Amino acid sequence: MKIASTPVETTDLTVVIATRNRRAELLRTLSRLVGRVAVIVIDNGSRDGTVAAVAETYPSVRLVALPKNRGSAARNIGVEFATTPYVAFSDDDSWWEPGALARAARVLDGHPELGLIASREAGAPASPRGSTPCVPITDFLACTTVVRRDAFLAVGGFSPVLFLAAEEMLLSYDLAAAGYSLSYVDSLAVRRAPVRRTPGAVRRRLELRNQLLISWMRRPLGRAFADLLRLGRSAVVSTDALVAFGSALVRLPWAVANRRPLPRQVETEILRLEAEAATA
Repeated sequence: MKIASTPVETTDLTVVIATRNRRAELLRTLSRLVGRVAVIVIDNGSRDGTVAAVAETYPSVRLVALPKNRGSAARNIGVEFATTPYVAFSDDDSWWEPGALARAARVLDGHPELGLIASREAGAPASPRGSTPCVPITDFLACTTVVRRDAFLAVGGFSPVLFLAAEEMLLSYDLAAAGYSLSYVDSLAVRRAPVRRTPGAVRRRLELRNQLLISWMRRPLGRAFADLLRLGRSAVVSTDALVAFGSALVRLPWAVANRRPLPRQVETEILRLEAEAATA
């Protein structure tokens, strides 16, 4: 397959993609990214010929084939291999719109306090507050974000214990605790053509489990106990909550052992953002 020549958009940023058994979707995404920036693909133990297809079609892509699925933490390996100051994440079914990556690098150049910026999805309405990095966030999709590489690695990246779902929440807490700002920038856009990967019930159970584990790892004990009781009550009437509750209890000793409560100012900001979201 002949790859069309594409102008390099920026040399300060690398796109990292973690994938598993999504060969066709990944090749489509790579066709929209290769040549614009450096790309690193971390394959999570695919069995559908993904590794061979990428190696043959896109030899310029740095490809790391893992023997087993490491979930969202596979992205950490890509960030470690990157040599640029900034790293953007894409899923195998999403890609950054032309010009967005160069703009993201300029935003981070101009705002050294930012550890992470998040974009909007193409077609979604822009923020009424404008495109200046001014909208603090704790809620975002990994595939819409660009991180400062050193900051990401300093806080440990995505947790391997969470595996999948809500991993962005813990990362946002840890970056904020390390003194970095996180902001939405609506002049950046990502286009997605998502396909269902994890069955809805499975993902919902993982989200419920991980949200409780994160609460025990980072939030005040009062909040952690309240979240434990809330999920326990839900488990009486919901199968998803019951499965999540049991899975969380197994991992709770690890969460307690890795407990690092957030600084007071970070917790206060999180409470403010939660209150805003509840009334939106």
